[in-house]
Amino acid sequence: MDGATTMTSPAVLILLGPPGAGKGTQARMLEDKFGLVQLSTGDLLRAAVAAGTEAGKRAKAVMEAGDLVSDDIVIAILRDRLTEADCAKGVILDGFPRTTVQAEALDTLLEESGQKINAAISLDVEDAAMVTRISGRFTCGNCGEGYHDTFKAPAKDGVCDKCGGTEMKRRADDNAETVASRLEAYHAQTAPLIAYYDGKGVLQRVDAMGDIDAIASALGEIVAKAQ
Repeated sequence: MDGATTMTSPAVLILLGPPGAGKGTQARMLEDKFGLVQLSTGDLLRAAVAAGTEAGKRAKAVMEAGDLVSDDIVIAILRDRLTEADCAKGVILDGFPRTTVQAEALDTLLEESGQKINAAISLDVEDAAMVTRISGRFTCGNCGEGYHDTFKAPAKDGVCDKCGGTEMKRRADDNAETVASRLEAYHAQTAPLIAYYDGKGVLQRVDAMGDIDAIASALGEIVAKAQ
């Protein structure tokens, strides 16, 4: 079959990984290299609410009441988003699905338009190393450039390499105890998803403890085959 003349539906990739595994960084690199669009649940909800879509209005009412947005609303918002022109080359889902129920709902949504999950990529990490990685990170309060006490300290202590800002910020929950708890919760929540996508033959695993460029290269190979 001639791949150059066969039109396939846009690639749908799922990026799985605990907080600090580098999902955001890698997703942005994949966006730049392959023209994909990263879709995170939070961004989807905020955009739908701001746009005033039907699903966005439902989400806004739920959030203003202090409740969690239901799976059916998230699916409705995702359905709308996938029809937009910029998603034509494919999307990376970050933060959804989080449960097998959501995964099944996503499968149903994609089937409606003849699409499927091309790859569910698990960024595998070592918990002990991740605690060190996350608890040492901080950002420039002016431009948002990311740094780390051990792995990426600014050239001049307290001064951003990118913009020269001197206000550095750390997330309140980026401490060892909280990070360990978040990792434990992630594994408990995500283990069933890994089994689910493994059973469907679309699970791919990438060692996320290595060099950023090496991880990007491994992800790039997976995406190239999926498109």
